[in-house]
Amino acid sequence: MKKIIFFFLYSFLSIITKAFSQDIYIDNLVSILQELREATTKHTDLWDKELYGGLLFVDPKTRIVYANEPDKERCLQPTKGLYIGTLPTEINIANTAMKWGGKEWAMVMLPLPDKKEERITLLAHELFHRLQPQLHFINEERDNAHLDTQEGRIYLRLELEALKKALFAKTLKEQRKHLMHALAFRTYRYQLFPKAVEDENVMEKNEGLAEYTGLTVAGFQNNPSVGNYFKVRIENFEKNPTFVRSFAYTTIPIYGYFAFKEKKYWNKDITNETNLTDYFIKFFNITLPENFSKFLNKWVNIYNGVKITEQEKIREQQRQQLLTHYRAKLIDRPHLRITFQKMKLSFDPRNVIPLEGAGTVYPQIRITDVWGVLSVTGGALISSDWRTVTVEAPIEINGNRAQSKSWNLILEKGYTIVEQEGNYIVCPQ
Repeated sequence: MKKIIFFFLYSFLSIITKAFSQDIYIDNLVSILQELREATTKHTDLWDKELYGGLLFVDPKTRIVYANEPDKERCLQPTKGLYIGTLPTEINIANTAMKWGGKEWAMVMLPLPDKKEERITLLAHELFHRLQPQLHFINEERDNAHLDTQEGRIYLRLELEALKKALFAKTLKEQRKHLMHALAFRTYRYQLFPKAVEDENVMEKNEGLAEYTGLTVAGFQNNPSVGNYFKVRIENFEKNPTFVRSFAYTTIPIYGYFAFKEKKYWNKDITNETNLTDYFIKFFNITLPENFSKFLNKWVNIYNGVKITEQEKIREQQRQQLLTHYRAKLIDRPHLRITFQKMKLSFDPRNVIPLEGAGTVYPQIRITDVWGVLSVTGGALISSDWRTVTVEAPIEINGNRAQSKSWNLILEKGYTIVEQEGNYIVCPQ
């Protein structure tokens, strides 16, 4: 009898605690939305559009959704000034723009950053993505595999070192010199990797402009310690496992900061056809040398090049070992390959690994498609043409479920796993 009473008491207290915690969550979000609305209202002129709009805050553990607006299909119920519901399992949880319940949203994962400036930056960044189609910027991403190579990383880091010095320059002439060197390192990188001209530009117009928007709405230009802010940001960026999908979050905000000081709304000059590198070279009235080889060695030494080069040599050795591991695991040994039909992805952009000639490895990723849900914790290879995903061979298949040590798969009705020439595929029954 005591056990029964304890069980009901425990259940009752759990319900009360959960309801109390949710009330605190709601109160915090209502306050955060108010500060966000105030910040976006001050910056309506940034894009001549109302940035504030539909936001979904999602708890990854419970998939409970807190929204600032109602949806059109009544998936959300009004509660204390917000709209609450549960995100379906077929929708990946990520910081992104998405369509659900009959309307466009910016989705953000909970919990939010503790610092107000970081919260507003994140929320305004994702609201930019929601607004992106109205601004006529194509929401497209490139993997920029060259930025995982030794040479690509060296010349990106040298560019960032030059930008760092430009932030602390005492005169405009000195600032321009460092900006010229930064853009020279960038241009030389493009000579080494010609495809990078387009690939980096696509990523910078997508994530770079979004991050610049977020930081602007958060008021970073008025920060008296903006130089130190970006210095720390560069140092934190360089700690990322890879640069291939995260570099634009740092480069464009810094170039944009310098441009802002001369033309407040420089960003309105940018269209989907703009090459941002060419734009900044012209904007800052910079003349690059015709022959980089005459100057590069001297400039490299100015920007800590010897140390950077030594660090990247060590990393390259480690990278080759990692590539050998993933090539064996996902290509040479038995594996499971699934063809995309209407896939949606959720992943960490800071640690993706290009696998030359095969595609890109995502150490952790969640994929939903018409065939089901694939959750990966130990590496998945997405092909270069974005048509398939490959994981190691299953060690257990049980009905509509399959798994290995590094992934699990839940199949929708009508799909099955079939062995084919020593490997496995998912196909309709």
